[in-house]
Amino acid sequence: MLRSLNSAVSGIQQFQTQMDVIGNNVANVNTTGYKSARADLADAFSDTLRYASSGRSGIQIGEGVAVASTKSKYSQGALSQTGVQTDLAVSGEGFFIVKDSLNSQTYATRAGAFSLDSNGYLVTDSGLRVEGYTDSGLTTIGDLQIDATQRPVTADPAATMTSYSISQDGKINVCLSDGSEYTRGQVLLQNFLNPQALVKEGGNLYSGLTAAGPIATDPASPGTNGLGKIEAGALELSNVDLSAEFSNLIVTQRAFQANSRIITTSDEMMQELVNLKR
Repeated sequence: MLRSLNSAVSGIQQFQTQMDVIGNNVANVNTTGYKSARADLADAFSDTLRYASSGRSGIQIGEGVAVASTKSKYSQGALSQTGVQTDLAVSGEGFFIVKDSLNSQTYATRAGAFSLDSNGYLVTDSGLRVEGYTDSGLTTIGDLQIDATQRPVTADPAATMTSYSISQDGKINVCLSDGSEYTRGQVLLQNFLNPQALVKEGGNLYSGLTAAGPIATDPASPGTNGLGKIEAGALELSNVDLSAEFSNLIVTQRAFQANSRIITTSDEMMQELVNLKR
């Protein structure tokens, strides 16, 4: 009788965890670049009452259920056109790499809602700087800055930046007031062998890049090595499927109710045993 109580209690606990995951998915349905998650369940330890032998089957009674893991679904989210130059979306595989300039900690993100700070650095909403090639020769990786420095020797020294654009391969093309154009740098992407090892840090950021197994030592150009392309003036929306989440919600709720009923029924049966002594 106690086994049924223990199993039902474990069911309530784990289905509550599953409900927590579903609730978080629904809450982030409009979060830029959010990747939905799921909770994978596994049966708990089984109590072996008799081992199987020749001509005789074994007897094992399970002790309930446990959450084996929670996994993110890294499928592509829909792209929404914003018209903002610094908004970037990845169409395909790969993550933007951003760095905290204070402690040099790097993170991965799919949320490309970037902007320019007062020094021309391409940054996230929290001020982390986007990484990529920082020179016209596309050889040095560092904090991306969009300005009129490192201009061609043929350009007018007094010319100022009039506009810029970011191409699908991540190249930052700058136009000067004298009509000349040049490549200022390039946004790079990184992909991972095991993205499930990435750790969600909040703010659309992932840490644990080393544990996730970067495919290359350094980030690479979009459109190469299986990486996706950059879509400027667009953002990747959450990949949460509301219809699937509500379906999972109903199934999880019913499972929670069923486990609650097992506890009630087990209690009634134990009460019957107590009454036998009266």
